[in-house]
Amino acid sequence: MLLKNFIYTKIYSIILLVIIMDTWLQYLIIAVVLVLVLLIVIKLTRRDFRIEANKLITYLGGKDNIVSAEANMSRFKVILKDVSIVNKDAIEKLGAKGIVEIDNQLKIIFGPNAKELKRYIDDIV
Repeated sequence: MLLKNFIYTKIYSIILLVIIMDTWLQYLIIAVVLVLVLLIVIKLTRRDFRIEANKLITYLGGKDNIVSAEANMSRFKVILKDVSIVNKDAIEKLGAKGIVEIDNQLKIIFGPNAKELKRYIDDIV
């Protein structure tokens, strides 16, 4: 009888341990899935400035049309050879909050991304 109770106690302990391990395993799987979903969401929402810089150069009339470019806080200032070939509507669709044209230069308000765009444009031009 004593041996039987001892065996039942050990079996019960093993079953309890399996249940607890199973619960921890489920929590671990859920945590891994949540981390993967979070990484995917971050990757999908992150802007690719190389693609945007290429589009911006195209909308500005190509790299031959760009004389110089500067980034100042939220503004991107670019001096162009010919301002008439610039596609301002496409630049606004790219995310510009405003465009100011003065003689042969454009001041484009991009927000905090202006400096990063300028860095990629400098690499391309």
